[in-house]
Amino acid sequence: MAMTQSQKEELISRAKKFFKDVVAKNHLRNTRKLTKLKSFKVNPFLVSYLSNFLTGNADPENIAKILVYNRVLGTSINTSFGTSLQKFCSDVLGGTGSIAQGADVEYIDSEDGRTKYCQIKLGPQTINKDDVETISNHFNKIKSLARTNNRALQVDDMVIGVLYGEETELSANYKKLSQDFVVLSGRNFWYHFTGDMNFYDELIDCFAEVAQEIDSRRVLNKVIKALSEDIKSKGSVLGLL
Repeated sequence: MAMTQSQKEELISRAKKFFKDVVAKNHLRNTRKLTKLKSFKVNPFLVSYLSNFLTGNADPENIAKILVYNRVLGTSINTSFGTSLQKFCSDVLGGTGSIAQGADVEYIDSEDGRTKYCQIKLGPQTINKDDVETISNHFNKIKSLARTNNRALQVDDMVIGVLYGEETELSANYKKLSQDFVVLSGRNFWYHFTGDMNFYDELIDCFAEVAQEIDSRRVLNKVIKALSEDIKSKGSVLGLL
C-alpha cells in the first residue's frame, strides 16, 4: 500500500529538516575549523601542481582553495552524512521504526503490500565483509522470532535498503547478501518504501535546496582568506611557497 501524498510530503519535510539541521550544520561547523595549515595533511608534491592545474596559479589563496575545496566537497560532507545515518533513521524514518531487533524500520511495501523489516544502509559501497555476517545474523534472529510467535514471514520480507545508488553499483558484499535477502537501492528502494517512482528525485532536489538556504559561500570565502594568511606565514616550511 503506497503512502498518501500528505505522508510523502511529510517525509520530504522531515528529510529536508534533517539535512539542514544535522548534515549541513555539521558541514559548516567543520568548514569553519579549516583556517590553519595544521588542519591538513599536505602533500607538497601535489598541492602546488593541483593549484596550477585548477587555477593556473599556486599563490597562497589558490593553494588554500585546493585544500579547502578538497576537504569540504569530499570527505567532510560524506563523513558527516554517514555518521548521521542512525539519526536519519530516527528523525526521518522514525514514524516507521521497527520493534524487531536488527531492523531499522518497518514499512508496507508498495508492490506486495507486506510488512518489510528493513536495515538502512547509506550507499552501494558502504558495507564491509564483516557486515555481511552481522546483517545475516540479525535477519536470521528476526526469522526465528517470527516462528516463535507464529508470524508468517517470507524471506523477501527482510530488506536491506540502500539510500542511494544503482543496482549495478552494489559491492560484492551487497551481492552476497542478495543471495539470501532482498537488497533495494536508490530509486528502487524509495519506490518500494513510498509507492512513488519520482520520490528519489524529489528527495535529492530537497537536499540541494538546503545549500541555497545556508550562508555557505560567505563561510568558504572567510575560511579560505584565513587559511591563505596562515600559508603565507608557514607555507615555506613545507615547500609550498
